[in-house]
Amino acid sequence: MSDELRNQVKSKYGAVAVSGLSSDHAGVKSVAEAFGYTHEELASIPAEANMGLSCGNPTATANLRPGEVVVDLGCGGGLDVLLAAAKVGPTGKAIGIDMTDEMIDLARRNATKGRDGRPLENVEFHLAHIDDIPLPAASADCVISNCVINLAPDKRAVFREIARILKPGGRLAVSDIALKRPLPEELERNILAYVGCIAGAIPIEDYRQGLTDSGFSQVEVVDTGADLNAYAKVENQAGCCSPAATAVPAGLQVVDEAGGRCAPRAEPAAEVLHQRLAELLRQYDVNDYAASVRVFAVKPAE
Repeated sequence: MSDELRNQVKSKYGAVAVSGLSSDHAGVKSVAEAFGYTHEELASIPAEANMGLSCGNPTATANLRPGEVVVDLGCGGGLDVLLAAAKVGPTGKAIGIDMTDEMIDLARRNATKGRDGRPLENVEFHLAHIDDIPLPAASADCVISNCVINLAPDKRAVFREIARILKPGGRLAVSDIALKRPLPEELERNILAYVGCIAGAIPIEDYRQGLTDSGFSQVEVVDTGADLNAYAKVENQAGCCSPAATAVPAGLQVVDEAGGRCAPRAEPAAEVLHQRLAELLRQYDVNDYAASVRVFAVKPAE
């Protein structure tokens, strides 16, 4: 990934972090539920932890146990870290890694609000890239991630880092996007398709082989069959009359949840991300090319 592309990804996700998108918006909540989160899970954590950026629910399949250390790669606003913290309990720890300052700031604020209104003390967050994780070798029992590894320029470097920080016998439980067949050129070259977790995806078999080559065993990459068009539900959900976070040319009218229209205003970059992705989804049924996958792998015991 060029520096320019990396900066585009950071800029778009930074704008989402400060946009006000949350489970309080019907479309955002619908996306999370479409990819496996329950109403009870979403209600137990700050609404701002969910911004409609998931493609699965790795905490539901990671089999987390009390006392474990779990690391979330690309933690965003802390959605999966907060859910994992409850599963590993006070004797365990949930650690979030993200490259975006705004996301880390949001995640830390959400941790102070905690689960069910109680601040969490068994969490920590680090600003870093997921191919260079600032944690010691053999320090984690489980690594999770939610629709983020597809954004990494060197996925094999990410796989090697995961293998490094996992304890022998540790496991990987990831939700991600992978390709069933090559994308059309327009999607493959579209920056918003990349930021939207589609254009950076690799073939399912390459995903499987990359983990195997990095030393993992019991590797599974399973197509969940989830409808990727669920992302279009977020369109027009970005807090209709809220201040623009990162403005682009003005003039857009946004339809709010009640069907009314706000006055024309500058368009927040967060809305640009979700709306432009929705436009691409109307042009192409990405389910023909890509899949939401559950990824499982184990680091062999020594």
